[in-house]
Amino acid sequence: MSINDWPLAERPREKLLAQGAAALSDAELLAIFLRTGIRGMTAVDMARQLLGQFGSLATLLGCRLDDFERCPGLGAAKYAQLMACKELARRALAEEMNLSDALQSPAAVKDYLRWVIGRRDVEVFVVLFLTAQHRVITVEEVFSGTLTETRVYPREVARRCLQHNAAGVIVAHNHPSGVAEPSAADRSLTDSLRETLALVDCRLLDHFVVTGSQAVSFAELGWL
Repeated sequence: MSINDWPLAERPREKLLAQGAAALSDAELLAIFLRTGIRGMTAVDMARQLLGQFGSLATLLGCRLDDFERCPGLGAAKYAQLMACKELARRALAEEMNLSDALQSPAAVKDYLRWVIGRRDVEVFVVLFLTAQHRVITVEEVFSGTLTETRVYPREVARRCLQHNAAGVIVAHNHPSGVAEPSAADRSLTDSLRETLALVDCRLLDHFVVTGSQAVSFAELGWL
């Protein structure tokens, strides 16, 4: 049965218009993006199959083109649309964070970091360079490593602080394992960064350990 044969209240697009996007399931939202199904499958059926194949919506959004194209009825054009949706979401989160005081809006910072690095398959280290009013000057991925570690050089972070004339920084790195608990090495690195940045009159304001579902703040733990 085609979705057009469903009762109006059950059709994803009409349901969204009547009740708002939050009322729809992941599969229903994805079906609106897909627009049409294939022979023997509605767009909702395809959406459910995609979510089952990739395991989660977040994993789907992080998939590669070759994995996406293995799904019947999907190709490069639809993948480009999906990646465009993902980038729009990233930019919206960045805009929300950039327009606020980073210390007064920790939720915006956490959401941005989880979206940008939370599901990366190698460890990366990013720095948010801030003004004296804690506004974001820029965000840079400074170091990247392997599945389990990345080498971070405090002197390089300090050099870039001077380059951006930053008064403070928030740093973050991801744990591809999915476990956001900071390690002893993470705490040691934080101490080294704080000491090195103090030499160039720049404050280390927070350090986040990030996964796809969580961002743990050193400041909230009382470690900074």
